[in-house]
Amino acid sequence: MCGIAGFVNDAPIDAKERILKKMTDIIAHRGPDSEGHCIDEHAALGFRRLSIIDLKGGDQPIYNEDRTMAITFNGEIYNFQPLREELIKLGHTFSTKADTEVILHGYEQWGAGVLTRLRGMFAFVIWDSKTNELFGARDHFGIKPLYYTVMNGTFMYASEIKSLLQHPDFVKELNDKALKPFLTFQYPATDETFFKGVFKLKEGHYFTYRDGKMDTHEYWDAAFGEGNQKLDALVENIDQSVIDSVKVHEIADVEVGSFLSSGVDSSYVAAVARPEHTYSVGFGAGYNESTQAKELADKLKLSNTAEIIDEEEAFSYFPQIQWHLDEPDSNPSCVPLFFLSQLAARDLKVVLSGEGADELFAGYDDYGLHTKSKVITGVTNMLTHLPAGARHAIAHWAKDKHFHGATHLYANLAPSEEFFIGQAKIFDESEAQQLLTPHYRQAPGVHDIVDKTYARIEGQGLSEIKKKQYLDIHQWMPGDILLKADKLTMAHSLELRVPLLDQELMKVAEKVPTKYLIRNALAKYAFRQAAARHLPKASSDRTKLGFPTPVKIWLSEEKYYKQVRAVFQRDYARDFFDQDALLKMLDDNYEGKTNDRRKIWTVYTFLTWYDVYFVHDGSKPEPLAEQ
Repeated sequence: MCGIAGFVNDAPIDAKERILKKMTDIIAHRGPDSEGHCIDEHAALGFRRLSIIDLKGGDQPIYNEDRTMAITFNGEIYNFQPLREELIKLGHTFSTKADTEVILHGYEQWGAGVLTRLRGMFAFVIWDSKTNELFGARDHFGIKPLYYTVMNGTFMYASEIKSLLQHPDFVKELNDKALKPFLTFQYPATDETFFKGVFKLKEGHYFTYRDGKMDTHEYWDAAFGEGNQKLDALVENIDQSVIDSVKVHEIADVEVGSFLSSGVDSSYVAAVARPEHTYSVGFGAGYNESTQAKELADKLKLSNTAEIIDEEEAFSYFPQIQWHLDEPDSNPSCVPLFFLSQLAARDLKVVLSGEGADELFAGYDDYGLHTKSKVITGVTNMLTHLPAGARHAIAHWAKDKHFHGATHLYANLAPSEEFFIGQAKIFDESEAQQLLTPHYRQAPGVHDIVDKTYARIEGQGLSEIKKKQYLDIHQWMPGDILLKADKLTMAHSLELRVPLLDQELMKVAEKVPTKYLIRNALAKYAFRQAAARHLPKASSDRTKLGFPTPVKIWLSEEKYYKQVRAVFQRDYARDFFDQDALLKMLDDNYEGKTNDRRKIWTVYTFLTWYDVYFVHDGSKPEPLAEQ
């Protein structure tokens, strides 16, 4: 795991050296072990290394045999050893034992076709000094980040946006079209980031940059369909695939530990991996998963280190958390993840985690809205077998009705593209429009964003659940889940590996019959049956909590209410929001008249992030208690 940054222009080499040094120094947290640069008349490639594989010989950049190509790479390739053997037989000569060099020689041999052969997580660039072409790619799911921009004639790329800000050709400007969608989605929901002109390379894509022209191409996409496996065979297939994936994700020349929550995903991974160390965190009563995690660890005979997060410390570090994220993300789980990563990094460089299972195996409740009524559930289950036209007609009939079960009928029978926008919905679009000042209302609407993804699977006849999975794999997962997982672990020089988000496991997940995704009001049903082979029933059936964070309690305490109010009262807040409406929303919530904690937290997140990157100079903020 590492950090990469660089640029293409014809500035003098000594100027390139100074600029590249600044770009890589600011992401030293991603790779504190070493750094490397490749600079010529046209390009500058920079690298920061966190040593995991080939500790002595894996420094980057790595060159091909005649040194006409150089690569910098962030990630891990889990099948690099068989690929290395294949490439040696094809005549390639290796100078290291690192997975990085496999990508380089693979690109020489197969071009962009190497990407479909890679099993792992990656973001990398290859500079070809013969053709003056830069080739770059991001992994299938978007586990590793890669940003790019073209400003003042310079093409720039980096693992983190803060690297780009160090380049003298970079012009820092707020993307005024990013805020409105953010208020609904809680994360940066558009391809263009909160920094105008800076874009994320999309998951499953690669690019080429040559002679001032950039081209992007998709090389992979999820291919959901309807399999016909029996449940027993499916569970066996899932379990064997998970076991295999965990095994390959443990390949390293350093110790590999695991995060452990009370949920089924990380518990399944830890139970299969059986690492020497597992880690958990929690808050106070009612928001502490670490107690159940410790109980599970004891049952599995695993060592577990747990800590309770101090709420003052959590608030104190919040600006720094937003700095590490590059863009605002109001998912409350960002806070415990930051401290969990800090805890694990005291001992280890690598941990396993459970991200991805909810998207691959339908683990979210709103994939099939539940009701306690067995009658309504039974009726809905029967209706789901009707032809699409009949299902949709019943859904539209129920939409505006007020009888018990009407919402359940609509959410389970209506076309997903009518109402489902992903896992987070904070402000309704109309609410965001009303709270924002006129200038920031002129932005893409929710359906402008999600309809492009739905259009890609139009006419494929997918079940509504699989359509929702497809949307989340392209919106929620790379935009929120994977972004915070990467940034907040790397904040502490910790590599996070996600064995449940694996290409081979995906091949199994794509074909799970819909009836085995959600069954008997239990999400992720087939996956849970596989996990039950390794876990106590209480753990395999446990309802998803997702890093519970006491935002409700914080905003009801005078100390933190005043702290948030002080931010809402700042002069620049009125540039974006109806400040009177904003303060009323906060006050009413504090007085118990309303429950708008997630909306308040989302606005507070944006204003905190804006303060770090635009009011101040974008340098790393110290914890508030230490200022």
